[in-house]
Amino acid sequence: MIVLRKRGRPVFILMISLALLVSIPFHAALAALVDTEAAVNSVRGSDARARLHQYLARGDVQAALRAQGIDPQEAEARVASLTDAEIDQLASRLDELPAGGVLGFVILVLVIVLLVFVILKVAK
Repeated sequence: MIVLRKRGRPVFILMISLALLVSIPFHAALAALVDTEAAVNSVRGSDARARLHQYLARGDVQAALRAQGIDPQEAEARVASLTDAEIDQLASRLDELPAGGVLGFVILVLVIVLLVFVILKVAK
């Protein structure tokens, strides 16, 4: 019996450690089907987000932001923090603007950025 205890000690330690590992709780992975609408919306949201970043990178838009006292990098960060639904709404408004309506676009972007500033300052 003593010989079994001495020779079996590494096996006992291994079995005890395995029993402890098995008893540790874990969270099971949850899987679900993704519908087509959600997949399309995520792609559409990333395209609209990229388009808005391109607009904010333009020189005339940045000059208009500076004229209003808004830092273009901060405006870029605020646009990056918008949700997909808000980005979709902005993109749809941009699509409704007439072609060549640069002044209207600049005003729209300024109003939207100012609204974001006001909403975030109220939320703080």
